[in-house]
Parts: sequence; C-alpha cells; structure tokens
Amino acid sequence: MTFTPSRAERAELREDLRDYVAHLQVHMALQFRNLVPPVSPQSQDSREQMLGQTQADLEKRISRQMLG
Repeated sequence: MTFTPSRAERAELREDLRDYVAHLQVHMALQFRNLVPPVSPQSQDSREQMLGQTQADLEKRISRQMLG
C-alpha cells in the first residue's frame, strides 16, 4: 500500500521545506560571519562591505523564495 499525498499536502510540504532551507541559509550566513578571522584595519572595510552585500543578496533570495 502506497501513500500518495494530495496536491494541498504536497504544496504544504514544499512550503515547509522552503522555510527550513531559508532558515538554514540565514543560520549558515550568520555562522560564517562568526568564523571569518579578523583582518588588518585597511582591509576590514572591504570585508565588512563584502559581508553586508552577501547578507543583502541572501535576504533577497529568501524573500523571493517566500513570495514564489
């Protein structure tokens, strides 16, 4: 006997999976920020800029996934 989920159940499972992946991506991005070693003051600005841009890109992807 095989269980076949309904269309609504499949949609709910996909949405749950999207939420899980989005939370996982945010968690990984925040962990990455904590793992990046300190750098010299001259390059710190570019590092902070790169991290800020990466976080902004990640947040855009997550918001698009939630809308889509």
